[in-house]
Amino acid sequence: MPLYIMLSKLTVWGRKTVKERPERIKEVNKEVESMGAKILAQYATLGEVDFINVLEAPDNETIASVAVELGARGTLETTTLAALSLDDFIAELRKKQ
Repeated sequence: MPLYIMLSKLTVWGRKTVKERPERIKEVNKEVESMGAKILAQYATLGEVDFINVLEAPDNETIASVAVELGARGTLETTTLAALSLDDFIAELRKKQ
């Protein structure tokens, strides 16, 4: 299944929600999974983004729908990147030789 990295940055409303109800993060994870994506790993980070999420989804359309739904709530902004494992990347390059 395709792999995606989603970088999430909380808005003012998102920071307020997380401060008041940190468990909301896990609730959103369940909602993401109900939209068809599977969260493989999630990290809270310091710096320009607040969370780095590693997800699987069946296709670009599913992950795009997840990103739009989450962004439309007004609590976070996302940047989503399609990703390949290093082994898959190397195998793909070898096919082209």
